[in-house]
Amino acid sequence: MRSKIPYLLTLLFGAVLLTGLNWPKAPAIVAENDLADVLLRLGDTPLPHQPELTMPGVSADRGRELVLRGITEQPKGGLTSKQSKHFVCTSCHNIQREDPDLSVADPQARLEYALENGLPYLQGTTLYGAVNRTNFYNGDYEKKYGELVVKARNSLREAIQLCAIECSQGRRLKPWELESVLAFLWTIDLKLSDLQLTDADLRQLNEAVEDPAKAPAMIRKLKSLYLPGSPATFAEPPADRRQGYAGIEAGDPKNGRWIYELSCKHCHEARRYSFFALDDSPTTFRYLKKHFPKYTRYSVYQVGRYGTSPLPGKHAYMPNYTLEKLSDQQLEDLRAYIEEGAR
Repeated sequence: MRSKIPYLLTLLFGAVLLTGLNWPKAPAIVAENDLADVLLRLGDTPLPHQPELTMPGVSADRGRELVLRGITEQPKGGLTSKQSKHFVCTSCHNIQREDPDLSVADPQARLEYALENGLPYLQGTTLYGAVNRTNFYNGDYEKKYGELVVKARNSLREAIQLCAIECSQGRRLKPWELESVLAFLWTIDLKLSDLQLTDADLRQLNEAVEDPAKAPAMIRKLKSLYLPGSPATFAEPPADRRQGYAGIEAGDPKNGRWIYELSCKHCHEARRYSFFALDDSPTTFRYLKKHFPKYTRYSVYQVGRYGTSPLPGKHAYMPNYTLEKLSDQQLEDLRAYIEEGAR
């Protein structure tokens, strides 16, 4: 009987081959897959901001509450103190996708996308896909925060803390709070579907997963379809504030209306995040029109490009708009709408 065992094993192995059975393969990649997971399958370097889920108290649900409400339940019971008395993350950041093409920073395309999808049009970059980025506080933000951006440029953890302390004028997040925020951000990471791949692209992607020689080119292709960070170019008000920006087409009040509705009123309507209330009354529009040429915190040119600074006893402030978030043309569109409303 023993002498027949090798023979029987040979027959069994041959039967497996003849019936076409193989070892289970990894599931095929589809559009709904997480981008970060796909890059790992292609052999890319893991991103450095995975959350420490084993830390007591860390959870994506707590992170979501911190992002949306600035407060959550502590690991041992009871509520945390407010992260900021003035803002929450969504005061300046969406948590949904906000660009039709993730590979470019186009403020007008972003405005139209916000309008189509019922989103506010904000100074900060969306938190959707933040975990897929590798650099933060880019461009001219060093002019505003100085050396504070050095550690934040390539660290999402440090970028979150900088935002918590400086941008929101609040307290530093505790370790379990920070890891919870990261855990939540990983629930809103990029999917392959966000890159608008074709069926042919997906076939090539699945081939690259099976063929290591094709993987590097596919990694480069995927990374070319989204920005690794959000560019930021600080700009100046027009040299002549009465005339507006030189060389800019006449303002489009229709476009300006959407900026006013989706951006200005997001913070200022009923003093949601600001002491300065805005509404749709002719009195408000006349006041804003009067201040356009001036050098005051009520001039749209002034605060649009410079923002305002926190003051003692009045820490709520207005961030400035970079060119990637509000173009010179869009500022003229906003002026045209305000002047139309003032008539």
